[in-house]
Formats: sequence, structure tokens, C-alpha cells
Amino acid sequence: MPKSSVVFVCRECGGESLRWGGQCPHCRAWNTLEEFQVPRAGRDQRRPLGAPPRPVPLTEVELETAARLELDWQELNRVLGGGVVPGSLVLLGGEPGVGKSTLVTHLAAQAACKGGRVLYASGEESAQQIGLRARRLGLASADVLLLAENDLDAILGAIERERPTMSIVDSIQTVQDAAVDAAPGSVSQVREATNRLLRTAKGSGIPIFLVGHVTKEGAIAGPRVLEHIVDTVLYLEGERSQEFRILRAQKNRFGSTDEIGIFSLGDKGLEEVADPSALLLSGIGPVPGTTVLAAMEGVRPLLVELQSLVTDSSYGLPRRSATGVDLNRLHMIVAVLDKHADVKLGKHDVLVNVAGGIRVQEPAADLGLALAIAGSFKDLSLPEGTVVIGELGLAGEVRRVGRMERRLQEAARRGFTRAIVPRGAGDAARGLSLECLEVREVREAVALCR
Repeated sequence: MPKSSVVFVCRECGGESLRWGGQCPHCRAWNTLEEFQVPRAGRDQRRPLGAPPRPVPLTEVELETAARLELDWQELNRVLGGGVVPGSLVLLGGEPGVGKSTLVTHLAAQAACKGGRVLYASGEESAQQIGLRARRLGLASADVLLLAENDLDAILGAIERERPTMSIVDSIQTVQDAAVDAAPGSVSQVREATNRLLRTAKGSGIPIFLVGHVTKEGAIAGPRVLEHIVDTVLYLEGERSQEFRILRAQKNRFGSTDEIGIFSLGDKGLEEVADPSALLLSGIGPVPGTTVLAAMEGVRPLLVELQSLVTDSSYGLPRRSATGVDLNRLHMIVAVLDKHADVKLGKHDVLVNVAGGIRVQEPAADLGLALAIAGSFKDLSLPEGTVVIGELGLAGEVRRVGRMERRLQEAARRGFTRAIVPRGAGDAARGLSLECLEVREVREAVALCR
């Protein structure tokens, strides 16, 4: 009889080790190795008789162009690379309560409206609970088949019998394979269940969406190798207290990973946001301590509002607080303003925020953030209709950033009339009704506040 060998798999990086240890030898994470049973083939197992596969030149490979399933939401189609690919295995991750089940409920309803049937298998909720959510969102459909089951054989059997257009498994951590002697959610169960679902998707041509939980470190629970097995990895991001949700592709074998989808969460579930810049701007006019930045989310330009509040420190120890931007970046900008723009903040608290709950990680926000802080400190504001783009160096110089033309086009589309940009970047505004004010140093940019 074939025997099984034991290896230890790291749930953070997916690395394998022959012995257990307190630290993973691959990623150096502590207490992440879990036991995994690997079936060992018998010695008499051989390849079946028949002609061995012959290598084929790359130019002779036959390409099958299967039609994608386009959904009603263009935001979702954009992230998926143009629609749902037949036979694909997609993993959707996100923190608890961010809206993963709500998103797949919308996904099931839209796929059913295209004339097909969708199998929704849930190991966390009963059929009644899913039905109540669908009716509350107005998404109840007779073409969505509910299966409250966590047994993998039962789920695969239902897919084989019903032959749906799409299948959803919520969540992969609750699925249990009876052939694996381990608890649901363990490395062994998650890995083997995903492999079997992958073979089913490829063999039948039915796309399968998996919902995965996210740990406190921000990674999908289970081994990191889970993300290597699937075709597409999507993350739904957002704060519970905020309205907006961002769907981001971390991996996509069928499209770009630079696209994002923006949704708003309300009483009727999720709604796509076709023009996020219009919702992220307050429209209250110039205010001291506020600037507008043309940021890039992937290849998509967004106009976001940067806010700053500078006050006297009450306890002698200045406080720095950042929401939506990197705190270390804030410390650098405060030091640059103190050294090169005569904005002395050593005895002041500095609080910055990105309106709308959006996170801005790129250096292009440096100049806008610096002008917001300087404006709050001096009680000055930029002229109305001004957008700010630029990176700051430690010597106080304003440096150029990428995709300047797309940023300026978005600003002109939203009705902005002037832009503060680095020296030499004004050529990107040719043909636009936009006046570019080029600056070389942060001191010149601060002087534009009035």
C-alpha cells in the first residue's frame, strides 16, 4: 500500500521543511510550521502506456480564445482583466466585515442575469441566512442555487451534477476533505481542497471563486502557496467605518494587476463608483491646511483631498499623526519644511489625513502634503482650482513623478485651472486648459500660498 510522508509547511510563505522548528528556514517567521501529510506513490506506479508527450514549438501552439463572462459592473470587469475567464480559479480575500460575502452575492446575481446558473456553496452560513441577505439587497434569483455544505466531495458532486455557469465557495477555510486527516482551515485541508477545486475548474471550464479570510498580518489565512495555486488573487480593502471599498488584484494570469475597482457600501450593498474623484472632493473651496492631489491607484488617476492641522503642543512633546499616509514620510516632510522652507514645527502638533478613507502610498503626495502643513501653520491657502503634484527630496528640491500627463488630464477633466508641478513637467499639460506653475524647491511652492 502507498505510504505517506510528513513534511512541515509554513503558513506564511508556503515553504516546506522535513523537520519541525520554531522558525521557518525560508521566511524566518516564528511558529508558522504546520504538519502536512504527503501521499507517497508506490514503487510499482508507472506512467500509463501510450505515446509520450512531444514538445511543441511555441509558434505552433493552438490558441483557444474562450469568451469571457462580462458582468454588469465595469469596475469588477476592469480588475478581472475584462471579465470572468472560463475555467479560472479566483481567490477573494479581505478582513472580516469588509464586504466579501456581499460582493460575491452581487457577483452571483449578475452572472445569473446573463442567462446562466450559479452554485453558491457556503460552509459558514445557512441557506436561510444567505437568502435573507440576498432579499435585503434585492438580489434574490431563482438561477442562484444555494448549498449550505462544507464537505468538499458534496460540493464537487453538486458542481458535476448542476454544471453551473459559475461556482462560489465561501469560504475555503471551512471546506473539509474527508481524505485528509486534519481540521478544517489547516494547511493540509486548505492546500488539498484548493488543488481539487483547481482540477475541477480546469477540467469542466467552470470558473470558481473562493473566499478567504485575512489574518491580522494582512495575509490570506492558510499557506502562502494557496496564492500560487489560483489564477487570480483579489483583495477587498477598506475600513468598516468608511464608505469606500477598493478591489485590488495582487495576481492575475489573465490581465493587469495595475487596475483597481472602487465601490461604495450602503444599505443596498455595494455599488460601483464610476467617477471616484467627484466623490472624494468636498467642493467647499480653498481652506487653509487643505490641498488636492492627483494620485495614481495602479494606472488610474484619482483626485484626493489632503488635510492638515497644525496646533501648539500642549505637553511639550510634539505629536505626529498620519491617517492615509505613511508616518515615516510625514516625519521626513516635517524635517524638510523646517530646514528648507522656514516652517518651524518643533513645538507644534502635526495631524494629517486623506479624506474619504483612501490610502496614498506614492511619493507624488509629498508636495501636496507639505503645502497642506505649511498652509495650516501660516493660515494660508492655495488659490481655488489648484492641484498639486510632486515628490520632495531631502535637499528641499521638488522632483518629477511618473504618469504626469494622466494626472493632469484628470485634473483638467474635473475643472481644475492650475497645477503646481516640478520644474520641466509643464510640457505634459499641452492641449489642456490648465496653467502649470513649475517650482524647483519647496520654498517656491510655499510662497504660492496666500
